[in-house]
Amino acid sequence: MVALALALCALGFLAPTGVAGRARRASASSSMLVGVNVVNAGYSTVPAEADHAIAVARSLHASVVRTDIPWAVFEPLAAEHVAAGPLAFEDRLLSDAAAAGIRVIMDVDDTPCWASSAPSALLASCSPYRESGANAWPPGNPADYATFVAYLASRYGASLAALEVWNEPDQSNEDYFAGPSKAERYAALLRAAYPAIKAADPSVPVLAGSLVGSNGAFLRLLYAAGIKGYYDGLAIHFYTLTLAAVRSIREVQIANGDTKPLWLDEFGWSSCWPRQRIQQEQGCVTPQIQARNLTNTIRALARSSYVAAAVAYKLQDSSSEDFGLISAGGARKPAFAAFAGALASPLGSISAVTLSLRRRAGHVIASGSGPVGDYMRLEVLRGKLLRYWVLFTLNRFNDYSIALPAVLGTHGLRVRVFQYWAGPANDAQKKI
Repeated sequence: MVALALALCALGFLAPTGVAGRARRASASSSMLVGVNVVNAGYSTVPAEADHAIAVARSLHASVVRTDIPWAVFEPLAAEHVAAGPLAFEDRLLSDAAAAGIRVIMDVDDTPCWASSAPSALLASCSPYRESGANAWPPGNPADYATFVAYLASRYGASLAALEVWNEPDQSNEDYFAGPSKAERYAALLRAAYPAIKAADPSVPVLAGSLVGSNGAFLRLLYAAGIKGYYDGLAIHFYTLTLAAVRSIREVQIANGDTKPLWLDEFGWSSCWPRQRIQQEQGCVTPQIQARNLTNTIRALARSSYVAAAVAYKLQDSSSEDFGLISAGGARKPAFAAFAGALASPLGSISAVTLSLRRRAGHVIASGSGPVGDYMRLEVLRGKLLRYWVLFTLNRFNDYSIALPAVLGTHGLRVRVFQYWAGPANDAQKKI
């Protein structure tokens, strides 16, 4: 355990800083946009799907929804020749949202065959009417993309919460942004898109990033490639240790002189337990844990001064994913009511840290539970002297059990446990 404690000390870079402190001292009201990812325009979507998505989002008290705009679907054949079907779907979605008082984040990605920089072998099999590997490659000419997003800003500007420039360019699977020199090519795309959007409608916020990596490596490359001044917010997608990841990327921003707000427009949990253990690289949880996690995360983020939006993934399950608030068949899961409650009362209570102590085989066993999303710290004191501490993470059910080193003994100890995001003032303490 001593070796483990020393190893986990290396995680100290994620410890609370002035940034997290400001988050906890945020005002009593929250202006954070909160909502869900909804249906995307595709080759076969129909306007009725937009009606359903917005109606459900409204019943959740959502202030924002996020939808994907596949450029390849909207302009399959040539620049400035927009397909009527996808446009009708998007018009309906935006009209419904405006009537419901909901704003829309548009994530724009997916290069059409005619604009893709993909290798010739991929382009040879690229079809304007179905998805292919060539669509994941960025455009050869960023100005083509800039023209399209400017069109969206001009058409929908008043209803938009933001336009998001591409999706997950740092994702290692390259499903969304393929090819070499990713940071440089993404920065070029952003530098082309930002002035074009602002020329079309200066009021539309532009989001950069859609980052999945919280260690800041890709973001530092983007800074080096000259992205500053070309975005109004930084989009992030964090599913694992969400709160710790938000804090970590904020610290990278601050270190690089960047104070733009963060938009967490993808996060969530899949209620696939016990049928599966892992889904889409994320650990499965029960429907009840999914509901609790969403509530706790929304309420933790609502106390932040630098998170502008929190958008859960996603509204409805599909045949291969169980991240939704409702099932693929339309039944409301426990997460639906929990999420609606969190949106109606974003500064409500968060699950408390719990702690119990027992003796077993010459050790003290500390066990309990806590809110999801961040590292936990356990401290052992004898009197006022700190004798031992360790960082740890909760299991998928938000529980923990730690055997304290035998050298500490089994009597006269005071143990405290707290979550880093919430801070030591929200700890649990026990004596034995």
